[in-house]
Amino acid sequence: MTASKRTLARLMGGAAMALALSAGAAAAEIRFWTTEEQPERLAKQEEMAAAFEAETGIAVEVIPVTESDLGTRATAAFAAGDLPDVIYHTLQYALPWAEAGILDTEAATDVIEDLGAGTFAAGALEMAAVEGGYASVPVDGWTQMIVYRKDLFDEAGLEPPSSYANVRAAIEALHNPPEMYGFVAATKVDENFMSQVLEHVFLANGVSPVDENGFAPLDEAATTEVLEFYKAVAEASPPGELYWDQSRTLYFSGNAAMIIWSPFILDELAGLRDSAPPTINEDPTSTELASKTGIVTNFSGPSNPDGAAWADIRYFGITADADTDAAMDFVKFSMDEGYTQTLSIAPEGKFPVRKGTPDDPDRFEEAWATLPVGVDRQAPLGDLYEASMIEEIVSGLDVAQRWGVAEGQLALASKMINSQAINRIVRQYIDGQIDASAAVAAMNEELGAIE
Repeated sequence: MTASKRTLARLMGGAAMALALSAGAAAAEIRFWTTEEQPERLAKQEEMAAAFEAETGIAVEVIPVTESDLGTRATAAFAAGDLPDVIYHTLQYALPWAEAGILDTEAATDVIEDLGAGTFAAGALEMAAVEGGYASVPVDGWTQMIVYRKDLFDEAGLEPPSSYANVRAAIEALHNPPEMYGFVAATKVDENFMSQVLEHVFLANGVSPVDENGFAPLDEAATTEVLEFYKAVAEASPPGELYWDQSRTLYFSGNAAMIIWSPFILDELAGLRDSAPPTINEDPTSTELASKTGIVTNFSGPSNPDGAAWADIRYFGITADADTDAAMDFVKFSMDEGYTQTLSIAPEGKFPVRKGTPDDPDRFEEAWATLPVGVDRQAPLGDLYEASMIEEIVSGLDVAQRWGVAEGQLALASKMINSQAINRIVRQYIDGQIDASAAVAAMNEELGAIE
């Protein structure tokens, strides 16, 4: 159905609904599956559903679903013809569910066009792009960040660590162990954290193990640049098996100049979580470290000067079994009048993929910056960090990438990542067990065997 035909159908449907309601018919009810199942997050979603019902007369049943069960539950519900109307889902399901017929891509596309495609982060839309439109409607996301000591960079006259070259220059200037490590790299092979960090570093240099046909051998020259860079940051790190825990601990104690982390560190940096306090001074509630911190989301290598940001995006999928008009109205409400409420569920991990409206382009970004974050204490991000840093956080979603998304090979890329072959071989190279050429050959051999 074209957008114009769907518009006509919706107008006719609206007239029919008005007649039905005037005749005393029951108001519509839709079902909404959400993986945000923690009690306080469910409560916020229930509040938004109530506000939507008050405005439209359409009730929403908010149904929590454990994220690890989402795929099997959706497949079973599709087979039984009993899908909910709307599903809040992760990136990994967008394209496969569209191909399987679980999602109504025309409805999602119409929602995006009605709200204004230009108001959404380009990267978030591109990740869900299908022929003629979009599989699902982007809701929120977060970008992985290089977190760095901006005060030390400024004192040394260093540029922000937005490229391989800038990171290495900062290591040269600031690495002075054990008082100060230039970096804390992820080196623990069996941790997903290392997989996530490495994908970001590979993407930064434009290197991917997949193309539209499946496995694509890694380019030796560009991959060698990745390996040499990662060895440099590993050599500027403490010895041992390192993952998110050590990187956060060393940065919080003032003994690391740069780390890679998710935005869930932002409230902890500002002394708002007692279980992970900054220890740079004697006050665990101090905002001192937050005030000295800068972040970079888009990061580049020598073979990819435009760089890339690694992001995790979540979507609203309108299903094939939906009461389409009601489902579209609910999604539009959640992304417009109710969007600040949507983001308030967990602001530190829900960056606005829609910065504003056509009439007020910064409306939601500005509102998001006022939302309180924290666990034991709360404060708005806008009170803790400069406006330029808030803009950097959100702008990463414009250039967000993941292996296999643009190529339609996300499932294969995910298998490659989960095999941890890249982690293991990179670690062998870091430890001097193999040279770069052998490392590239080993990765190509192992990744090429994954189906």
